[in-house]
Amino acid sequence: MGQVISVSLDRRHRFSKAPVDEITLIAGEGVAGDAHCGVTVKHRSRARFNPTLPNLRQVHLIHAELFKELAGKGFTVGPAELGENITTSGIDLLALPTGARLTIAGAVIEITGLRNPCIQIDRFQDGLMQATLDRDADGNLVRKAGIMGIVVTGGRVRPGDAVAITLPDGPHRPLQKV
Repeated sequence: MGQVISVSLDRRHRFSKAPVDEITLIAGEGVAGDAHCGVTVKHRSRARFNPTLPNLRQVHLIHAELFKELAGKGFTVGPAELGENITTSGIDLLALPTGARLTIAGAVIEITGLRNPCIQIDRFQDGLMQATLDRDADGNLVRKAGIMGIVVTGGRVRPGDAVAITLPDGPHRPLQKV
């Protein structure tokens, strides 16, 4: 079982978010008060392409262990700075399959896929985008900048809350970028 380290939101479309004491998750929409909250896609580049697409990026989660890995590469990154809504610890988020559900204080988030790191990460710290990418043993690209999900059951989430994982029935599908 993992734990919530930090929660954050931003009403505007900016790269980093502001840490807050709690966030409220709204079923089918996302984080109340966050620029990415809504039934249809809110990510600017995707909305320009087709604003009627379903919002599969309602909640962005990053594992705090990534910050330690990045520190080993010379970067200083903390919770909320990469734009995530929920920072966790003790969960290998990247290893979860599509459709896994995270239960946090009664709220339920269904994982839809991987965040695809973009050039904004390099604008935050030069070279950081490359540091969030890797290759597996077969040479496949590994995206480490977090995962995305949709809110199935709303509720309040705070730092210190436990995170329980429910895996979908098999066979499991690995996460793809969304």
